[in-house]
Amino acid sequence: MTYETILFDVAEGVATITLNRPDKLNSFTAKMHEELADALKRIQKDASVRCLLLTGSGRGFCAGQDLGDRVVQPGDEPLNIGAYLEVGYNRLVRTITSLEMPVICAVNGVAAGAGANLAFACDIVLAAKSASFIQAFCKIGLIPDSGGTWTLPRLVGQGRAMGLALLGDKVPAEQAAQWGMIWKAVEDDALMTEAQAMAAHFATQPTKGLALIKQAIRASSTNTLDQQLDLERDLQTIAGRTDDYREGVAAFMDKRKPNFQGK
Repeated sequence: MTYETILFDVAEGVATITLNRPDKLNSFTAKMHEELADALKRIQKDASVRCLLLTGSGRGFCAGQDLGDRVVQPGDEPLNIGAYLEVGYNRLVRTITSLEMPVICAVNGVAAGAGANLAFACDIVLAAKSASFIQAFCKIGLIPDSGGTWTLPRLVGQGRAMGLALLGDKVPAEQAAQWGMIWKAVEDDALMTEAQAMAAHFATQPTKGLALIKQAIRASSTNTLDQQLDLERDLQTIAGRTDDYREGVAAFMDKRKPNFQGK
């Protein structure tokens, strides 16, 4: 597939997807969903990819849905937005969160609506200090989607999540870091350097073990302690049988740097 709304690159174990509608602040269209789904399928099939880096082009990360892509005029039949969510954002968030590798999001500008919640679906979020996060849904009579009503309370607690969703206030990147919404806010000109360095690091790490860490942490919010202990037991059994575990132990004993293959 030839991409019109995203840029896609794979190099040295890192896949980079750049949302590329800068004139529209990288807002989502049906075409962008189609292209992202295709790129993510390519990543899942490519054994050389051990980390995904997601970012945006221009002055914004993603302004959410391009409302011009689904305009409702007075007198028109109501849109079935739920159906649009299921084939678009829901599929995207499910794929991102289930990728068996670290997913880094480098938020280079405003992340609004579904754009903010797409970032929160990633494993590690770095943001330029000039960036901001906005739950803009309440401004047009909608609810936070793309997993927003699930991720926000878990990131910042119900009180702050409720305020963010009901008021639609802008949260600057440094405040988002203080609240635990993201991993770190960095200087604008250092964002991509730091994000790419982190991605390069992950591309040399025990990928299967990292995927199991992701699985365990994501399950913990709905598991009891007993269920989580059982899950840790089962996942640790899997981890202990990987080539990378054997290499990690051998490297430790030999006092050398491990050469992980992601297997």
